[in-house]
Order: sequence, then structure tokens, then C-alpha cells
Amino acid sequence: MKSSIKKKTYKAIYRLLDRVSPIKEDCGKLCNAACCNCGGDSRDEDGLDFDLGIYLLPGEEKLFTMKEDWLKWSIEYAEDYDFPDSWFGKIYFVRCKTPPICPREFRPLQCRFFPLTPHFSDIGKLQMILSTAELPYSCPLIGEKMKLTDEFMEATYTVWKHLIKDPLIYDLVEMDSTDRKDMDIKYEIVYEK
Repeated sequence: MKSSIKKKTYKAIYRLLDRVSPIKEDCGKLCNAACCNCGGDSRDEDGLDFDLGIYLLPGEEKLFTMKEDWLKWSIEYAEDYDFPDSWFGKIYFVRCKTPPICPREFRPLQCRFFPLTPHFSDIGKLQMILSTAELPYSCPLIGEKMKLTDEFMEATYTVWKHLIKDPLIYDLVEMDSTDRKDMDIKYEIVYEK
């Protein structure tokens, strides 16, 4: 699976997102970094919950060596999971091995975007919504409907506007948006232009 997004573009996206945060303080301090802590009952041989992690977007793996001592890597095949039909071949799934301490400047995009996720309206307009994913923890940003910084929402929207130019990533956002509509999942739009 080949992304049209180059390594240098991903680096620029990381730099942009390094300058913003969902709230003025470190949101991980609100919940003891619940989204990073790999708790749960379904642990692997390293003591990590193999269900609690994130996938990298197509091409994002180019920013990593796969030898990072703070990440546990899994290589899966898109065909075996619920990804768009256009996705085939290897996908990369990572879990933090050192929560709540990890090098923030190297956090994958899905960590940097949270709690926002992209959504297409019925007319195909890009919107940022609060994540509707079922989580094994409670996120105060979502549960308490905390106000997210304008800078964070603007930067996240800008990045997604660029990312969806890649056909694979566009297909992912379209599939997720359609699934929300088909399953009648309620969502809250928090940013759009």
C-alpha cells in the first residue's frame, strides 16, 4: 500500500501539530494518560493490551525506524481488518510500551489528533468531530465536553484537508463517515470551515 504523502510532508505535519495542544495544559495529566496506558485484561507477552493501540496512516511508518524502544510494533494486513477496499497489504499498528512517558515529538498522528476525528458531511464537506470510537477508558476532553483550543482545532482541520488529498486516506475518512451514518452513531461537530 503506497501513500502519495512523502516523508518530508509527514515531518512538516508533525512540526505543525507539535505547536498545538487540545487544551492549554497537558491533557494527559487530567486522566493519567489513559489513552497511552495499556491496561486491560487482554495482555500480550510484554504485558501490553494488544487491543489498545493505534494504526499509522499510510506512509506514516516512514518517520520511524521500527526499533523505537518505547513502541511495540505489529505488522498486519489491511485485508484482514475493517479498512477501505482500496487498502491492501501491510498496515502498521503501534502500542506505547512506556506510558505515560513517551517522546511527545514522535507521537503518531492519531495521538496528536485525539479527541478529534475527521468526518464528511452528507455533501462531502470536511468536519472535525469528537471521536465516537468505543474506548476502554474515559477521556475528560470528551466526557466533560472540555473546550478545545482554537489553534488545535484549526491545525487539525488544516492537516486533514491535506491528508485527504491522498486517495487511501480519503477512502478511510469516507468509510468511517458512512459507517457512522449507517449505524446512526451520534456525533458532535466541533470545527468546520
